[in-house]
Amino acid sequence: MEEEYKKGSLSLLGTVAMGTGVMIGAGIFALTGQVAEYAGALFPLAFVVAAIISGFSAYTYIKVSNKYPSAGGIAMILKKSYGPATITGAAALMMAFSMIINESLVARTFGNYTLQLFDLPDDSVLVPILAIGLIIAAFLINLAGNKVIGSVSKVTAVLKVGGILIFALVALSATGFTFQPAQGGLGEQASPGGFLAAVALAILAYKGFTTITNSGGEVENPKRNVGRAIIISLAICAVVYLFVAFAVGSSLSIEAIVKSKDYALAEAARPALGELGVWFTVAIAIVATSSGLLASVFAVSRMLAMLTDMNLIPHRHFGMPGGIQTHTLVYTVVAAGLLAAFFDLSRIASLGAIFYLVMDIVIHWGVLRHLRKDVGANPVILSCAIIFDAIVLIAFLFIKGATDPLIIGISLGGIAIIFGFEALFLRRYREHPDSSEHASH
Repeated sequence: MEEEYKKGSLSLLGTVAMGTGVMIGAGIFALTGQVAEYAGALFPLAFVVAAIISGFSAYTYIKVSNKYPSAGGIAMILKKSYGPATITGAAALMMAFSMIINESLVARTFGNYTLQLFDLPDDSVLVPILAIGLIIAAFLINLAGNKVIGSVSKVTAVLKVGGILIFALVALSATGFTFQPAQGGLGEQASPGGFLAAVALAILAYKGFTTITNSGGEVENPKRNVGRAIIISLAICAVVYLFVAFAVGSSLSIEAIVKSKDYALAEAARPALGELGVWFTVAIAIVATSSGLLASVFAVSRMLAMLTDMNLIPHRHFGMPGGIQTHTLVYTVVAAGLLAAFFDLSRIASLGAIFYLVMDIVIHWGVLRHLRKDVGANPVILSCAIIFDAIVLIAFLFIKGATDPLIIGISLGGIAIIFGFEALFLRRYREHPDSSEHASH
């Protein structure tokens, strides 16, 4: 294994900071308006339901990671469940792609919030330019390794959680802490299906806990701390999201939230603090999205390197110097940059939700069928995790299919391509195990 994998290099505090860094970086800034568009005035409740479903999902990852802590994380869970099969590689790739999609979501959010400091249109070409610039910056910092990333994550986690809570408290104080929604007609139009679709998107705000699973082999005392870090991170994010959702909902009507959905928190700060509030919120958004992208790029590149070492995906260095993880870091930022350049926030979020939920169901099913006795997992909780994921996924497909069938076609086509690619690669690898060019060491 390459030198990047160092056992015990991540403390409990550092692991929690990394998990919350990924979650809060995308979740609250990018998704508040998207969730409100589907759930109407009930959008704070959508974040609560998403936290509960994520808790059921986390149970699976915690039980397996407690017995088999590994830097392979999700790839390890899949391989122990299904063996070196097509579904293992395909589901692991879907997880990696969902995280890359998340990176482009965070990067576009960075661009949208930064533009609020200037008198520029929301659809300005500067949004993708700023997004790509942030991705390149994250790439350069990741070359510095674990210590820099860990230090940055700890500092920025405190800054952004504290800043977001200050924003929420100020916005709520301006309404007298009534926790009452601002008036808005769209709130009455939320259907049960629309609410479930909102929950599917809100789940993206919590899926960063899987980054902790992927870091299992590097966490101090992993059999104790991986589970603790996941639970603490989910709890912190749930509290932060709920406060912010109430703050935004009490400051802006649903129509106003949806109109400014790509930068809803900045707009919600305006009634209470004016332009000063906008500047403060944008500053926190820049810190949150930057650190979230940094942590996610780190995690994805390590996951792809692990898949390469497990012979589940091919690898070509294209003449680049360095080892596997350096190369996968390049592939990660190139893919995220392309998505950030050509897709808007709504489509990026939709793509990420579909990929993640399908992969999550595959993991729960594998543990339920093949690993539950080995890891001591409760089959009822595993079954509930599958059912909850399936319900919100189906609702989301129906709702999104009616409004944007193209992104549904792209998502399902992408899943089919991933499975086909993985089946072809594994068949060729088994026939010619020495033919694939792996890392240059």
